[in-house]
Amino acid sequence: MTRKPPPPAAMFTLIAGRWVSHLLYIAAKLELADHLAHGSRTTEELSATAGVQAPALYRVLRALASFGVFEETKGRRFKLTPLAATLQKSAPNSMHAVAILMGEPYLHEAWGQLLNGLNTGENSFFKAHGAPLFEYLDRHPETVKIFSQAMASLSSTENPAVAAAYKFSGIRTIVDVGGGNGSLLAALLRANPKLKGVHFDRPSVSALAKQAPHLTAKGVAERCTFESGDFFESVPKGGDAYIMKRVIHDWDDGQCARILSTCRSAMNNKGRVLVLETVIPQGNDPDRGKLLDIQMLVIGGRERTKKEFSTLFKDAGLKPTRIIPTKCPLSIVEGVRA
Repeated sequence: MTRKPPPPAAMFTLIAGRWVSHLLYIAAKLELADHLAHGSRTTEELSATAGVQAPALYRVLRALASFGVFEETKGRRFKLTPLAATLQKSAPNSMHAVAILMGEPYLHEAWGQLLNGLNTGENSFFKAHGAPLFEYLDRHPETVKIFSQAMASLSSTENPAVAAAYKFSGIRTIVDVGGGNGSLLAALLRANPKLKGVHFDRPSVSALAKQAPHLTAKGVAERCTFESGDFFESVPKGGDAYIMKRVIHDWDDGQCARILSTCRSAMNNKGRVLVLETVIPQGNDPDRGKLLDIQMLVIGGRERTKKEFSTLFKDAGLKPTRIIPTKCPLSIVEGVRA
């Protein structure tokens, strides 16, 4: 029987979590998991390939191995473990880009302003960088690639789960509001051969989505059109459903009500909105959404409870109808005109 560590030791493990996250960032940046794809290698071999100092790299690998990320064998050799394999760039459901994104200095600088945000109510990201997140990304195109790759990685398990959880049989045209790289829309169109889709996002994002292989593929391309604009002002008209994945959590309540209201105004009489977000559960059990909510607090958004979604929908002139769980952390919050 494994004994629980005493509270001080357990607390130290939590405190040191930031160290582990940063080591994962380094492992991803150096592509160590990819360098081990064909078998174990010595620290010296890895250091030569990665272009770093062998003694320091050994200490990094040893620390990660203590958490099950890599495994040390005789002669200071290291090999992949199931956890380490998720850091390979080409792995199914790869976490490589996510590990890099979460370790990027610009996000840590924003977290450094969180205490100030608690004291003053200021947006932590804006305080650190003088611009909100998406404006910052537009100003720093070198950050957009890894951000987009991280979102795509998370979507690789989420999109099939969403497509499987919801019956789209009564929907002819679906509008993906804030469609990003278009992977969600592509998954829905593949799963529903009679469905037509409209991808809607900012012009710069839409231009990239038009070139995405999953949206230009045969069987999808002929059923997908593209429009661009500002979803605070308007969205494409005439859709039977307006779907938003991880869009609402980026904004405060007033901004969210405005986005939902533009969808309400644009949709068909019997249309519906489908909001794909984490729904924060009650109680004290661990939940990834509760931690993600703090990341959203840093950038000016929030995750919401069932009650908070209900209030948000009502403020936008919508009636929440049901919340459908999926086999991923997202739920589908459905609403119709009130």
